[in-house]
Amino acid sequence: MYFDENEPQSVRDARFAAERAERRAARRAARNSEPLDSRTAHLGAAITATALLLLTWFGRTVASAVVGGIFLLWFSAALARARADGDHGRHALQRAYNATFGWADSF
Repeated sequence: MYFDENEPQSVRDARFAAERAERRAARRAARNSEPLDSRTAHLGAAITATALLLLTWFGRTVASAVVGGIFLLWFSAALARARADGDHGRHALQRAYNATFGWADSF
């Protein structure tokens, strides 16, 4: 949202309303679009969970915490990016999940 202090209040209100309507239309379009495919992301999450479990099982708790923290940081960054793009709720979580664990698609 752009703010100009010399702009009349009525013009500013109209511009803000138009910007809100545009964002609302983008959210509706994203919500009504085809759902994201998360099959490969599920595989990536399973591989990651197995690796973390094995690291912990063999007494490498620090390594497990570091790897888990990296994935948590990556998920947080992907979620912030999805929110910045205007996605909200479940669709934003799905995009972040796919960005974090979708690397299993290369297998």
